[in-house]
Amino acid sequence: MKRFIETLKNIYKIEELRSRILYTLGILVIYRLGSKIVLPGVNPNMLSELQAKTSDGVLGILDMFSGGAFSSASIFALGIMPYISASIVIQLLGIAVPYFQRLQREGESGRRKINQITRYLTLGILIVQAPSYLTQIDAAARVLPGAFFTVSSIIILATGTMFVMWLGERITDKGIGNGISLIIMIGIIARLPFALFGEVSARFERGAGGPVMVIVEMVFLFLVFVLSILLVQGTRKIPVQYAKRVVGNRQYGGVRQYIPLKVNSAGVMPIIFAQAIMFLPLTFAGFSRGEEVKGWIVALSNYTGFWYNFTFALMIIAFTYFYTAITINPQKLAEDIRKNGGFIPGVKPGKKTIEYFDNVLSKITLPGSLFLAFVAVLPAFAMMANVTSGFAQFYGGTSLLILVGVVMDTLQQIESHLLMRHYDGLMKTGKVKGRVGSNMASM
Repeated sequence: MKRFIETLKNIYKIEELRSRILYTLGILVIYRLGSKIVLPGVNPNMLSELQAKTSDGVLGILDMFSGGAFSSASIFALGIMPYISASIVIQLLGIAVPYFQRLQREGESGRRKINQITRYLTLGILIVQAPSYLTQIDAAARVLPGAFFTVSSIIILATGTMFVMWLGERITDKGIGNGISLIIMIGIIARLPFALFGEVSARFERGAGGPVMVIVEMVFLFLVFVLSILLVQGTRKIPVQYAKRVVGNRQYGGVRQYIPLKVNSAGVMPIIFAQAIMFLPLTFAGFSRGEEVKGWIVALSNYTGFWYNFTFALMIIAFTYFYTAITINPQKLAEDIRKNGGFIPGVKPGKKTIEYFDNVLSKITLPGSLFLAFVAVLPAFAMMANVTSGFAQFYGGTSLLILVGVVMDTLQQIESHLLMRHYDGLMKTGKVKGRVGSNMASM
């Protein structure tokens, strides 16, 4: 405790770090205040139907991502997910389309161009998603004429999401941590007290175990939390031997170092990407008329159903491999080792080293992706054990792993500021392993 207080004092002493943290907190306060502003023309006291729809299921997850803005018909109701969906499309195009591949190689100018295209695509997605969302709002809650309400609400919802994007970018540029991930995290945290209170109340009202079951649930939640941290921190160290070489009167090399490859190099991005895609059936539901179409939409919207969780898990595994492939370049790793006079013991330089890295990444990514998928579908099993849907969402997947990943990444950035100025870090080791890092920074 004494060390923690001393660390807080050190953070306050560093003017730049203090300013960044206060700036970040200020932006997050603005976001939370905006989440409470209801769409013009909506009576918030008449939203009982919408709030009932978002009490569980996929809509409940979407409401959690937006910090309750979805169920309250806020101007930020669509949250940041349209931007995440646009980012998925752009990154997939970066693999298949030469134009986007060329932009990725152009450095900062290419990154700015990609960001601009992502914003335009986000706006296009918003124009499609906003009318679908408006169909979810109770007819009794609307107090303005139909056409005027629809057009004005679409404009406001689109503007709200673009403003949230801008807030996230400001945090990334001038604050601490990644802005988009912090906005998602703060929305999840905002729902936690209500979910916990609802679970405790339900246990006592139903007489289903009472305090004993609440304690058991909290212990299990703690175990899942520990497993999530292990997933974040797990690495495979690759030995690299550097040959001796003499430059002038100095000798270099002759030592063995290790390259840490994370078991989960993709961080929380596979879950966020997969969850964004799982929200798409809800968009189609607002426009579909046929019973057959609505049948598969219902199947993929059943939060505890087999097909929802099976599809969700498969997409997480696929996105884990995909994001690992675009995050870690075996060819670049092998080239950097060769340029620095190093080699992997027992492996020939060049093509063999690249194949070795590919093989290692494939082996460590498989268990990492399977465990990620398992934790992601844990809420469904929790609901089968009579845990309330709101609290079950914190047993893994979109909530717990995102919270762990974002917190660890933010702590890593604070740690870097402290160590650069020769202060002790937040942990005894002086090192905090972040998970999201550059992965989410690229969004």
